[in-house]
Amino acid sequence: MENRNSVTEFILLSLTQNAEAQKILFVTFLLIYIVTIMGNLLILVTIVVSQSLRSPMYFFLAYLSFIDTVYSTTIAPKMINDLLHEKKTISFQACMAQVFIDHLFAGAEVILLVVMAYDRYVAICKPLRYVTIMSRWVCVLMVLVAWVGGFLHSLVQFLFIYQLPFCGPNVIDNFICDIYPLLKLACTNTYLLGLCMIANGGAICSVTFVILLVSYGIILNSLKGYGFEGKRKAFYTCASHITVVILFFVPCIFLFARPNFTFSIDKFMTVVLTFITPMLNPLIYTMRNADMKNAIRKLWDRK
Repeated sequence: MENRNSVTEFILLSLTQNAEAQKILFVTFLLIYIVTIMGNLLILVTIVVSQSLRSPMYFFLAYLSFIDTVYSTTIAPKMINDLLHEKKTISFQACMAQVFIDHLFAGAEVILLVVMAYDRYVAICKPLRYVTIMSRWVCVLMVLVAWVGGFLHSLVQFLFIYQLPFCGPNVIDNFICDIYPLLKLACTNTYLLGLCMIANGGAICSVTFVILLVSYGIILNSLKGYGFEGKRKAFYTCASHITVVILFFVPCIFLFARPNFTFSIDKFMTVVLTFITPMLNPLIYTMRNADMKNAIRKLWDRK
């Protein structure tokens, strides 16, 4: 690696080079990050403390909040700090670490969203067998599968990138280190490698997204036999999940399920995936979930 790689650091161009705009963005993204951390930690603490939130749905929601917290922390502090400096750099090793951690938690979230969809399917379509099918050990096993799947996905991406030769230039037109910007900087032909990246990341996101939409369509169609109150509660629960799925998968598909071209909207999509989605997830689940709101209210009353 020492002989093949003369790059020791990468220069990040961030979102803009305008000094005044960077100050505004610093305040904006700092507030977004604070809201993200507080919102997800509030959900996590509420589920852990509350005795009324012991169903598998909240078990998975707690892990989703944990993933969003760590995923956001992997990206946000570095990006926010860079907005205060004229030269924005990241070391080669830190860049590789960011790629690995980013895809580890993103991959785990993909699988976890599938698990949450399956949980809602069993709860609505097989209510009499729900407790048996979604037992505690099954839930733990599904979470472990999410982590293992995310690790394997990230490991493949990382090994592809780490073995590439980088000999200059070292300027990344983004605010994070990611797969496609790094492929552009490699001192070798990366066309076939780019196709492998699409198969490992983009194709998985696209297929999973379609499967999730179809599954939620089946779930919503099965509500015909429910009473009004049951329909309303099930619909709002599914609507929350569908909203989160769309917020996560649409930018994911746009960024990774395509050849290695650069578009002007890429940075915006990256912001949605790394900042907006982790911030909105706790708000979406809280606003549409009466049990969650009641549990949060009781938690505050206890204080």
